Amino acid sequence: MNVTVLGYWGGFPYKNDGTTSYLIESDGFSLLLDAGSSTLIQLEKVLDPSTLDAVIISHYHHDHIADLGVLQYYRQLMPKTALPELPIYGHTLDDWHFSQLTMPGISKGIGYHEDDTLEVGPFSITFIKTVHPVVCYAMRIVEKATGKIFVFTGDTGYFDELSAFCQDADLLITDTYFLEGHEHHPAHLTSKETGLIAKEANVKHLVLSHLRQDIDLELLKQQTCDYLANEQVDVQLAKTHLKISL
Repeated sequence: MNVTVLGYWGGFPYKNDGTTSYLIESDGFSLLLDAGSSTLIQLEKVLDPSTLDAVIISHYHHDHIADLGVLQYYRQLMPKTALPELPIYGHTLDDWHFSQLTMPGISKGIGYHEDDTLEVGPFSITFIKTVHPVVCYAMRIVEKATGKIFVFTGDTGYFDELSAFCQDADLLITDTYFLEGHEHHPAHLTSKETGLIAKEANVKHLVLSHLRQDIDLELLKQQTCDYLANEQVDVQLAKTHLKISL
């Protein structure tokens, strides 16, 4: 499994880099996880968007879906030959946004629920609802052939069950928006909370994402590492086209 960061800022694009989006690839299958601003531009640099196999959306805030519509337009207008409908997986607890996942002949919205186990190409995906102002889901994505585990927290404040959901992840990408001192925020994690989750969950590789534009990001990383103590965890700040191979 390869995971490539296409965007990593929270809220809005900044200094030529976009908001949340990741490309997950395995055995010739490509899955786009969220589609924030600048996704299409960055995706074109690593993959022909017309060959994308599926999309999955954690929630419907603009910084996670800003480029979803233009991806649909691309597939409608650019290809020289007709393409199959692109499956776009999203939760069904927001009727209007879920309806926008379907563009007849271009894309098909497919609902998921918290108790589901989705089989998407080479991946098996499970969910847990997060702490956020709108319905949002963290995802645990397992590569069926190897058992490798990638967990994406989605946007979330801290909650007790999150560490267990992240248990033994080969890669954990977190919404780490705040420096220490803002714990138990109702929407996002802090460096301290991320460090403690990664330690409790025994993760191998940690990427801090959904980053805030007006803080010292090296301090964010250092504070996270401080709470990992002596754990042997590879910690990185997300950046565009960072690629992690599991």
